[in-house]
Amino acid sequence: MNIQWYPGHMTKAKRMMQEDMKLIDIVIELLDARVPISSRNPDIDVLASHKYRLVLLNKCDLADDKVTAKWEAYFKEKQIMAVTVNARDGKGMKNIITKIQEACKEKMERDRKRGILNRPIRAMIVGIPNVGKSTFINSFAKKSCTKVGNKPGVTKGKQWIRINKNVELLDTPGILWPKFEDDMVGEHLAFIGSINDEILQKTELSCELIEFLKINYPKCLSDRYQVDEEMKASDILERIAKNRGCLLKGNELNYEKAAGILLEEFRNGKLGKISIEQPV
Repeated sequence: MNIQWYPGHMTKAKRMMQEDMKLIDIVIELLDARVPISSRNPDIDVLASHKYRLVLLNKCDLADDKVTAKWEAYFKEKQIMAVTVNARDGKGMKNIITKIQEACKEKMERDRKRGILNRPIRAMIVGIPNVGKSTFINSFAKKSCTKVGNKPGVTKGKQWIRINKNVELLDTPGILWPKFEDDMVGEHLAFIGSINDEILQKTELSCELIEFLKINYPKCLSDRYQVDEEMKASDILERIAKNRGCLLKGNELNYEKAAGILLEEFRNGKLGKISIEQPV
């Protein structure tokens, strides 16, 4: 599947982010723990090339724990500071202030030598759409600062949030990049809901997800939908449509609705803890 999505507002958001880089000390990039490579925007590496960096593997509650441990080792090997978090329940959040200060220790030492005391570290929060930035910020700040939604594009503009006397955050809209060179990237981002569902062929996408699950997490399918994982993907989707009463007029099966159910239940963890990507 060749999936591409780069609406015009993302170009504006990228320009705004580029302008704001001069205001901040560190870039905190949220990734989806299920797809850490596909959810890394390569444009961020260019924009933040001269800034301190911290990577957060968010939504770890939805990812396979064993695979997430491999990703932690992967980033450590590449000397990238990474923390596994679940912004919804607060897992890993206590470590973040320490990690920010650790990443910015050179800057803090320079400030101290110049007699600049008590100046807060300014951090920019970046990430692709629907990776959980707003939920993270609200959890980190321990108050509702941003609008939260489970679809891409909820955060429209920038805003500063004061965490404490030591850290201030600049929230930014979720942005993708103009072209996915690898078709698998678009597919993986569509699986997790970072691409606008309205442009997707959900039936085809759900069959691709079923094929992945058949190979890697077959028990998830059989446990949830009472299907034989040896069945063809299209037959499994048909069984889901029948079992969930997905019907059109004339009792014709509504495959589009069944596909939507499968994708939604994968995205919210009802199929179990599933990682789409593994380090190589």
